Amino acid sequence: MTAVPEAMLFDLFGVIALTQSAESEQALASIAGAPVDDFLDAYWRPRAPYDRGELTAADYWRQVAADLGAVFDDDRVGALVTADVASWAGVDEAMVAYVERAAASAVRLGLLSNIPEDLAADFERRHRWLRCFEVVAFSCRTGLAKPDPEAYLHCCREFGLAPERVLFIDDRTENVRAAERLGMAARLFTGGSEDPFEGGLPLQ
Repeated sequence: MTAVPEAMLFDLFGVIALTQSAESEQALASIAGAPVDDFLDAYWRPRAPYDRGELTAADYWRQVAADLGAVFDDDRVGALVTADVASWAGVDEAMVAYVERAAASAVRLGLLSNIPEDLAADFERRHRWLRCFEVVAFSCRTGLAKPDPEAYLHCCREFGLAPERVLFIDDRTENVRAAERLGMAARLFTGGSEDPFEGGLPLQ
């Protein structure tokens, strides 16, 4: 790539926010009354349409229940929604600090996340650092989820930049490769080291 990136587009979970822990998965499975492995299969099967805003929380959890051969009443659904949001609530404070430094340096920032509405609303209530992002593309509101090329192009249009002018950072190889196919610069976030970005990502 010869163009110099003018904006940085971040994934959320697995980069700035933490992914679910085994303990959180166990807690959700316990509320659902199912073995963890069975629960996780049912949990992820309809997750993409939930992330894209095609299912409400109630519809999503009743589909999970149907996959488990169960029925969840309103109280069970409410408990699962609360526990699910809590299971994704953690953030990497070092990465939050990185984002805040980048914003203070006038770097243009964007956020592209596959996320359902309940979780998106919770993050907006709790995290003022989301204001650092000029572009915020939550799949539940755009209807576009990675690795769909349109999810990335939507963000480029919001920036008013060609794809080759945007640097994308994600922890999933398939999402990084999808960005690269569009001509975007991309880095695989590896975390847990002094250089958490494959190939380096110096703060401008």
